[in-house]
Amino acid sequence: MLEELVGSTWHRFITNKAATHYPDAIVHLDDIRLTAGIFFRALGGEGGLHVESSTDSEVHAKRTVLQRIAGIGKQTQYAWRDEETLRLPASIALFPTKQLNKDLYLWLTALSVIDVKQGDWISRNQIRTKKTLTIWPGLRSRYQQLVEAHLQQRPAPADLSEREAKQEQAIRTALLDSEQSLTLDYAKRPPQPVSLWLHPSPPPLEFNNTAAIHDPELPEAAKQKKDQKKQSKRKSGNRTDMPEGNDGLMSFRLESLWSWGEYSKVDRTSTDDDDDDAMQTAEDMDNITVAQDSETTSSKIKLDLDLPANRYDDVVLGEGIAIDEWDYKKQILQKDHCRVIPMKSRDAEACDLPQRLKSQARKIRRQFEILRPQRHWVNRQTDGTELDLESYINFLSDRKQGHVNSDTPVYRDCKNETRDLSCLLLADLSLSTDAHINNTARVVDVIRDAVYLFSEALSVTGDRFALHGFSSRNRNHVRFYNIKGFDENYNDDVRGYIDAIRPGYYTRMGTAIRHASDLLEKETSAQKLLLIITDGKPNDLDKYEGRYGIEDTRQAILEAEKKGLQPFCVTIDEKAEDYLPYLFGKNAYILIKNAAELPAKLPSLYLRLTR
Repeated sequence: MLEELVGSTWHRFITNKAATHYPDAIVHLDDIRLTAGIFFRALGGEGGLHVESSTDSEVHAKRTVLQRIAGIGKQTQYAWRDEETLRLPASIALFPTKQLNKDLYLWLTALSVIDVKQGDWISRNQIRTKKTLTIWPGLRSRYQQLVEAHLQQRPAPADLSEREAKQEQAIRTALLDSEQSLTLDYAKRPPQPVSLWLHPSPPPLEFNNTAAIHDPELPEAAKQKKDQKKQSKRKSGNRTDMPEGNDGLMSFRLESLWSWGEYSKVDRTSTDDDDDDAMQTAEDMDNITVAQDSETTSSKIKLDLDLPANRYDDVVLGEGIAIDEWDYKKQILQKDHCRVIPMKSRDAEACDLPQRLKSQARKIRRQFEILRPQRHWVNRQTDGTELDLESYINFLSDRKQGHVNSDTPVYRDCKNETRDLSCLLLADLSLSTDAHINNTARVVDVIRDAVYLFSEALSVTGDRFALHGFSSRNRNHVRFYNIKGFDENYNDDVRGYIDAIRPGYYTRMGTAIRHASDLLEKETSAQKLLLIITDGKPNDLDKYEGRYGIEDTRQAILEAEKKGLQPFCVTIDEKAEDYLPYLFGKNAYILIKNAAELPAKLPSLYLRLTR
C-alpha cells in the first residue's frame, strides 16, 4: 500500500511538472461542436460534413527531460478534413485562458474551409493561412493573438541542434509571415507540432462495408441502439490478416499421453474471455488493429437474419419503377440508378381501430371537427338557388336612377367550404424501428399508433391523404408499401394494412422521397404536404452510408420543393440536430425526444402545419 501511495504521488508530481497544458482553461469539443459546425458552414464549408473528434497522432520531436521521465508528449491531436467529416481535437487546453482555446477551435475550423492539395506541409498551411486572412480579415486579430501565445510555448532555437534550430526558425517565420516561401531542411528529429496548422499527413478515408462483403442481402442488423456503449474518442487503426491459430507453443501433460480426448475446432488465438469488456479494452488502447475472417457476424451473434421466401414475402405490385439518384462527388443526377418496388402486405386483414386508441381517437376527432367542410350561404352570385335581397334592392335602386347593369349578381347559393389540401405521409420502416423504447413498446409500434390516429383525424377533416412506408435492401430493391392511396376511403381494410406494418431493412430515404414526390405532385390541390416520419439517418448498402446518403436525401428534398411540395420531417432520433437542419432547413423538422409521445403529437402538428 505504501509503495502504491508513493508511486501515485510521484506520478502526479512529475506529470504536473512536465505538463504544458492548462486544465482549468480546457475547452471540450462537445462544448463548441455546434458553434464550430455553424461557423464552418457560414464561411462556405460544405454542409454535408459533420464535426467529430480527431485521432491521436504520434509525435517524434525532441522531448524535455521531465516529459521523458513522466512519459508524456508522445501524442497530439491535429485538425483535418476528409470527404465525410471535419476532425477537430477532442479538447484543447494549450493556452491559459478559455477564450484563446475557443479561438483556436474557430481558427482551425476556418482553416479547414480552404482546400489546398499541392505542396508540402508548411507551404500548404501557409497558403491556407494567407487565403483565410485575405477572405476573412476580421480573423486577423485573433490569429495574431494565437500566434503570440503559441510562439511562447515553442522551444527556443538556441536550445536545439543546428538543423533542428533551422527548422524551428522556419516555422516561426511561416507563422508570422504566411507570404514568405519557406522549406524545411532535414533534421534528425522532426519539429514540434504546430497547433495552429492542420494535420501534416491526414489518414486516408477508408470505407469498408463488411456487411456488403459477407452478404449484400442482409438487413440492418448491426445498427447501434441508443443505450449501447460508445468510445469516448476516435482511435487510430490499421488492418491486418486474420491469424490462422496454427502457430505458437503447444504444451501438454505427459500423463495424458495415453488418454483419450475429444477434438474441438476452436481458434484459441481469437477466442474472447468470458469476463472481457471489449469497450473498456478499446478505451485503453491507442491503436486498434482489426482483421476480417471468413466467418459472418451471424455465426458469432445469434440473430435471425433470414429473408422470407417469395411465397411468404409481401405482395409485389409491379416490375418496379426506375428512380434517379444524386452523386455529390460527380455532381450529377444518375438516371434510373435505383428501382422502387411497390408492395402491399400479404398478411393484412380488415380490422377495427385498436381498443387502446379509441378514447384518444375520439378526442382527436372532436378537435379536428372544426376543419370539417361546412355548408354556408355565399352572397352576390350570378346564379343561385335564392335571391340575395340586399343585392337585389341595390339593383332596383340603381335601375330607377337610370344606372342599369345587367351583370349585377343578385343571387345567393349554399356551398361546401372545403380545404384545398393533399398530404402524403411517408413512414420509415427500416429494421432500426424494431428497437424498444420502453418495456412494452417498440419504435415501429409507436409509428403504427401514430399512423392510426393521424388517419382518424384526417378522415374527419375530409382532406385528401395517402399513407406509405418504405425500407430498402440495396439500390435495386427499395420497398415502397402502399397502405392507403389518395382515392381510397379510410376503412377497416386500410386499418388492416396499418396493423400489418412491420420493420423492414435499410433506409434509402432519397429514393423513397423522390417516388413519394411524384405521387403527390399529381394531386391538383393548392397545398401539398409531404410528411416524413423517421428514426435515424439515411443508410443502405452499396455506398449509401455517411455523406453520400445525406447529400442524395437533401437533393431529393430540394427537388420536391421545386415541384411546389412542402416537405416536413418528424423524427425521434436524438442526434437529428446534427444533420436534419442541413436536409430540411431549421423550420421544416421537429424532434420528439420522447418517442412514446409521437402518436399524440402527430395530429396536433398536422393541425399547425395546415391551419
